[in-house]
Amino acid sequence: MSELKKTLVIGASENPERYSYLAVQKLKKQGHSVIAFGRNSGKIEETNIITQFPTEQNVDTVTLYINPDLQKQYINDILLLHPKRLIFNPGTENTELFQIAKANGIEPLEACTLVMLSTGQY
Repeated sequence: MSELKKTLVIGASENPERYSYLAVQKLKKQGHSVIAFGRNSGKIEETNIITQFPTEQNVDTVTLYINPDLQKQYINDILLLHPKRLIFNPGTENTELFQIAKANGIEPLEACTLVMLSTGQY
């Protein structure tokens, strides 16, 4: 079993057809601590979706479910969290943020959180 990782999901949605919804579900099911951050408040099962960017400590992973244009407003907030890694899910790839993360000691990954969880690579 891999080490449990506190994860911030950016772009969390109450819509069960969204990948961010499935990621929150699957992360929780595997025992990870999850912070769900989205545009609209709501719930994904027992997890509240918050609408103010968190200032949590010890965030291991930030996983993105928002497009590069929306990411710009959160760059500094992400850097302040000092996560170990930043996952760019399909459709969220952003060369600029990728390079910024790398320059700040954050491991950037172009990957799919759901696939990583399914294959034990998370």
